[in-house]
Amino acid sequence: MADSNKPSNIPEFHLPDPQSLASNFATILEQSQHLVRDHVQRQMNGGDFTIPDRSIIARSFLEMTQRLLADPAQLMQAQMEFWQQSMALWEATTKRMMGQVADPVASPVPGDKRFKDELWTENVIFDYIKQSYLLAARSIQKTISEVEGLDPKTAERVDFYTRQMIDSMAPTNFATSNPKVIKTTLETGGENLLKGLQNLLADLERGKGDLRIRMTDLEAFELGVNVAVTPGKVIYQNELMQLIQYQPTTEQVFKRPLLIVPPWINKFYILDLKPKNSFIKWAVDQGFTVFTISWVNPDEKLTKKNFTDYLLEGPMTALDVIAEITGEKEVNAVSYCLGGTLLMSTLAYMTAHDDNRIKSATCFTTMLDFTHVGELGVFVDEEQITLIEEQMQKKGYLEGSKMANVFNMLRANDLIWSFVVNNYLLGKDPMAFDLLYWNSDSTRMPAVMHSFYLRNMYQHNRLKDPGGITLNNTPIDLRSVKAPVYFLSTQEDHIAPWKGTYDGARLPAGPVKFVLGGSGHIAGVINPPTASKYGYWTNSEMPENSDDWLAGATQQEGSWWPDWLRWVKPKAGKQVPARTPGNDQFPPLEDAPGSYVKVRID
Repeated sequence: MADSNKPSNIPEFHLPDPQSLASNFATILEQSQHLVRDHVQRQMNGGDFTIPDRSIIARSFLEMTQRLLADPAQLMQAQMEFWQQSMALWEATTKRMMGQVADPVASPVPGDKRFKDELWTENVIFDYIKQSYLLAARSIQKTISEVEGLDPKTAERVDFYTRQMIDSMAPTNFATSNPKVIKTTLETGGENLLKGLQNLLADLERGKGDLRIRMTDLEAFELGVNVAVTPGKVIYQNELMQLIQYQPTTEQVFKRPLLIVPPWINKFYILDLKPKNSFIKWAVDQGFTVFTISWVNPDEKLTKKNFTDYLLEGPMTALDVIAEITGEKEVNAVSYCLGGTLLMSTLAYMTAHDDNRIKSATCFTTMLDFTHVGELGVFVDEEQITLIEEQMQKKGYLEGSKMANVFNMLRANDLIWSFVVNNYLLGKDPMAFDLLYWNSDSTRMPAVMHSFYLRNMYQHNRLKDPGGITLNNTPIDLRSVKAPVYFLSTQEDHIAPWKGTYDGARLPAGPVKFVLGGSGHIAGVINPPTASKYGYWTNSEMPENSDDWLAGATQQEGSWWPDWLRWVKPKAGKQVPARTPGNDQFPPLEDAPGSYVKVRID
């Protein structure tokens, strides 16, 4: 009989099944032995490098510490302020313990999802833990930001890694201070922690000793089955890319085809996830003859491929093939992120050769002027690039997981620590989410091309200067581009900050429309009209300062996709009979999404 006096909010404690417990421990022991052996073998073979390099971080913090200790008055002032705030918190907590009302001394910033569980506020002890952490985080960050005498690069690096440390120490990340984990542990008799350990070992094994956190159910998706399913054919391929032409869904199509140039730092099917959020399917349904480049996932055989090769064997070759298949030399082009950097470089290259086949360009979250690159700048300096180049020379490419880790660090609470809590502390399997499946499907980068990109764009910012870079013996000048360009950036982009992309949008000489979407680098772009989310801002003017642009912008509801359609339609030509993929000269080679995109590095 249940005890009617037992408080209902106290979870029951369940003992785990002994046989199941023994079996789980045996599995964990076997996995652990494999991992230890692999780790020892890697160390004997010289190990592997990491981004960021630990020695660079250590030197930066040593310099910061020396500067901080050189000003004891500032340090004492910081300690005094923290002590006063801590006393105010203790006073407020004491009031709450006595049943009185007390305002919080420290509150999470809007959008901080870590403390959304009601117990973080309702329970006095957990509320005290939460506020203590927030006070300490605020004090540390303030103290670090006020250290004088650091060069800008070191200060930027110290600030970034201080936040990484602070995020890692959040009470939500520990089993003994997270109320949801405590409750789950009591309810399951600790089986959640055992399952979490199994998940941790599986992720270490999958990463061959590196922790590759599983963000989604990797078995839930298959390319061509439930993601990247828009019907089409691969109608051409070379060493660097496959060219896909999609099956029309309308009887009539626009005369000018649409060429999509995706980034090669990740895979094209971010634009073709599920049918309901596929930009490619949506564009086909609007009456475009859509072609997209699917870049190869390169190995050591392609180590010498450079930026010029990507230009010539990518969009330039695609234009030739499209003309042979459709009879149309003129196209409209769409690009994403690094693909936009390549597309605009291609336009400048074509302008220098009096080639005007691309009648309009669309650039999603594209950097052209790399003055303001946000926190990615932390990873770009001579020492770190040299280290990356030395390691790329050993393999011939940069492993995709290295860059994926960097991008995840930019949003550590969302893309690292939330999964640590879910997978390892709560012992849950991640949900099936198409976008995160794509995010886990990273790609390699050829050594020569990636070195050129890091040095000429991120380190020295040469692309914005007329003749700053040369491709195929042709000086590149973005200011010579006269084709109309539609720039789409997103307000919360952590990879291509919108104020940085705005600077680049002012470089072309032709008509430019700059649109700012809500949300971030991915969700703000993959925002179909049916979702009715986020909204976007438009402004017909392009003032010098991005803040002035935003001040004069008008906010619109819903997706920016229809706005782009209204912009591109007048440039798409008249209606012609729909075109089926390929022709006698370029017969279909295989079904979309093709074989190149299916090569995974894990």
